[in-house]
Amino acid sequence: MRATGIGSFPGDSQHAYDDALALVLGEVAVDGGLPYVPEVPGRGAIAAMTGRTLGLVAELDADLQPAGWRLTGTSGAPSLDQRRARSLLAQDLDALEERAADYTGPFKVQVTGPWTLAATVERPRGDKLLADHGARRELAQALAVAVADHVCDVRRRVPGATELVLQLDEPALPAVLAAAVPTASGFGRHRTVHPPEASAALEGVLSAAVGAGAVPWVHCCAPDVPVGLLRGAGAQGVLLDLGLLGADGHDAAAEALEAGATVALGVVPTSGELPTDKAVVERVLRWLDMLGLDPGTVGAQLLVTPTCGLAGATPADARRATELVRSVARSLSG
Repeated sequence: MRATGIGSFPGDSQHAYDDALALVLGEVAVDGGLPYVPEVPGRGAIAAMTGRTLGLVAELDADLQPAGWRLTGTSGAPSLDQRRARSLLAQDLDALEERAADYTGPFKVQVTGPWTLAATVERPRGDKLLADHGARRELAQALAVAVADHVCDVRRRVPGATELVLQLDEPALPAVLAAAVPTASGFGRHRTVHPPEASAALEGVLSAAVGAGAVPWVHCCAPDVPVGLLRGAGAQGVLLDLGLLGADGHDAAAEALEAGATVALGVVPTSGELPTDKAVVERVLRWLDMLGLDPGTVGAQLLVTPTCGLAGATPADARRATELVRSVARSLSG
């Protein structure tokens, strides 16, 4: 079993990003772990998951409003906010390129998925993109192009990456499927997106990642993760919070492992007192036993992660959680 992380870290400065990068490359990368591009959303909306991904999408223009990000057109004239998001990401990747010059091994990048973007970004005329079938289709298509370009850029910057994983973050997907995303007024809910449309949008983005040479995974730290839909759309791995899985989720995770897919289990808390290494190891082994899975058979497909991102933790707690993830993975591999 290997260690990895979801992506985000605490802090509000470039120094915090540099510290997170050093931690990931120094702690997660050992023992065959899966290091990744850190995210430090405390630096502002341009560094948070939505702004960071919109900075990648060259085919759509966006600006930052008091209510959040809003699309403004397709003219190729990005706003100052979008240009700042692109500049900050480029700065982060420059730092990665320098620090990872001698790194050899697998590597992971994270991008916000089409349905979480559609549930959080507004149309030019107001309300979420989720309300407009054509707009959400155009968003998914533009995101697919951006993902392919991003994968190629990171592969160039980290030439020692033996495998590049593209993690699509979709925390809002269950709410999108359940018609639980609030409208702009807050009094209503957007209509459900039916599984075939949800799958098609995901498939387009995940296929673009594959075409660029990446292995596509999807992360969702919410209840009712549609694991079967994700795998049907082309996800070769899923990242899940073990504590949020219901009976169906446990079965779906087991089916994924039996089919040869990768499952990253969120088992290390992101806040509060951390459990011991032994307690987390025993929890994972009990879970495998409950599902009738042999650790020796599926161990190579399993990873250990925090339950979600670490942006809300203190720097010291984020470090301890990252160290615990590595320790648990090492113990489970022993």
